[in-house]
Amino acid sequence: MSHPLTLDDIRRAPKVLLHDHLDGGLRPETVVELAKAAGYTGLPASDAAELGAWFRDASDSGALERYLETFSHTVAVMQTREALERVAAECAEDLAADGVVYAEVRYAPELHLEQGLSLDEVVEAVLEGFRTGQERAAAAGRPIIVGTLLTAMRHAARSLEIAELAVRYRDVGVVGFDIAGAEAGHPPTRHLDAFEYMRRENAHFTIHAGEAFGLPSIWEALQWCGADRLGHGVRIVDDVQRPDADGKVEMGRLAQYVRDQRVPLEMCPSSNVQTGAAPSIAEHPIGMLRDLRFRVTVNTDNRLQSGTTLSEEFAKLSAAFGYGWDDLQWFTVNAMKSAFLPFDERLSLINGRIKPGFAQLKWATG
Repeated sequence: MSHPLTLDDIRRAPKVLLHDHLDGGLRPETVVELAKAAGYTGLPASDAAELGAWFRDASDSGALERYLETFSHTVAVMQTREALERVAAECAEDLAADGVVYAEVRYAPELHLEQGLSLDEVVEAVLEGFRTGQERAAAAGRPIIVGTLLTAMRHAARSLEIAELAVRYRDVGVVGFDIAGAEAGHPPTRHLDAFEYMRRENAHFTIHAGEAFGLPSIWEALQWCGADRLGHGVRIVDDVQRPDADGKVEMGRLAQYVRDQRVPLEMCPSSNVQTGAAPSIAEHPIGMLRDLRFRVTVNTDNRLQSGTTLSEEFAKLSAAFGYGWDDLQWFTVNAMKSAFLPFDERLSLINGRIKPGFAQLKWATG
């Protein structure tokens, strides 16, 4: 790496984000304002700066279950059409301002029904918000494309209903389906009917697997459920032996399959450290998995809880592993290849925005 990458440099790079939660990316000031409008009094702080710090601190527990508890506050203020539209619009604007050119943002429609909205009304509100945000971003000279993933909660029993919802709206902005929530005790095979439906409909889906739970979760997600991608997938490293004195690496059959089949891994470094899936950024398995050329992608997971952006995730990895522009482009092209967009649209973004953008940055900073 001839030129150490700065955060400002990285923000200028055309980036792709595949794993970002809508209810984990609100601006702290928006949470405060929406809570006031809704009469919600459960926030731990009423000052935006203090609230943002609380979300980060509460998420640093080292346990996925505790991390997930923070979402009770964001979901509580996302129960009306106006709130959902605002949050989605701001999400698109914030990602575009960070240099993201394509994003897939996920959320669980079933969590936004407390004030009478139907599932369809929730989806339509979020789609309208993203349209607004994309228009504002384009007007500001930062065009972005945002697709949505509809998530079903793995501890609930509405996954087939949400899968049908995703297919119903797939031609107007919904690009796929997902399940999320605590892995332990809630295997993906409990939702097999939803995944079989998605495959019959030639539709895309990813599955949160291999974050807090290990190889069995990954194996079920792939071999029973047929996932196109793995949400996190960090625990695949349990099937990879560390290099020996001769630099030789041994992989088990599942790890070999994941690498051979180019299964995309939606890795979220800061989030993984917060939930205890990795001890630190410097010790995150992403370094070894990148060296072994698994199809690794870099993601934010929850920008509010982790106090991060995609640019900051790349900056942390660059500092920890010495990554330069070629590495960041490799991660970005991996993500674009793995996106739930038609092939010609993926190719257009790779050749029209991503590669030219990185080439310009290499020239300017080299």
